[in-house]
Amino acid sequence: MNKQDIISVLKNKIRSIEGPAYDLHVVGPIQLPVELDGQTKVFQWYSWLRKEKRENGSTETAEELIGSLKDFHYADLQQSSVLVYGDFEHSSEALIRMHSICHTGDIFGSQRCDCGFQLKQSMRMITEHGAGALFYLANHEGRGIGLFSKAMAYLLQEEGLDTVEANVALGFADDSRNYDEAIAVLKLLREAPVSLITNNPRKVDAMRKAGMNISSRLPLWGEATVYNEKYLSTKIAKSGHFERILANK
Repeated sequence: MNKQDIISVLKNKIRSIEGPAYDLHVVGPIQLPVELDGQTKVFQWYSWLRKEKRENGSTETAEELIGSLKDFHYADLQQSSVLVYGDFEHSSEALIRMHSICHTGDIFGSQRCDCGFQLKQSMRMITEHGAGALFYLANHEGRGIGLFSKAMAYLLQEEGLDTVEANVALGFADDSRNYDEAIAVLKLLREAPVSLITNNPRKVDAMRKAGMNISSRLPLWGEATVYNEKYLSTKIAKSGHFERILANK
């Protein structure tokens, strides 16, 4: 394919969300068949890229964005994405999950947390419901402190500190995550009310403060083990998470 053909294919799949300090460039939808419990579920996948405003305040065109890809080491940065299922834009009821990346739980299946379970379970809930979106937030590792810092926090936890104490001991806030970008992309994809899959009231508050219409909240507690019981209880006692009712909710 020549350059013009490439631009023709891609430019209609790129939408930009303009902001005062930065723009978000959203690419998609891309058909993504996913194996889930022995069945293939077809999602529509989007990814987005944050770029700071240029000096003149203008937003890059699709052609400029495509042309600049090779000039930046995007593989060294983290980009978030969203899996959309069913008629997310128009469905009268849709579920969403704002899922913070967890390298150890999502990839390795670590039992020190319940993140891997929550990732798969929220995908099940969305596909069973028929319409929804799972936002995978790449800059949320360790509640926003990053993977390397999370590794050090884990070492402190092995000496007896809980999740909150370890983050604070390293000089971080209890929770440094920000949902502004994800909320902006959500507004691009859907205007109608959504039901939020979470145990975290901060996520509910962030969505509502941004003007989103949250119709309901669905709990998502994972399986308690001897390895994550303290982690789960700390979420409730110190991070204000809603009380756990059933282990697999």
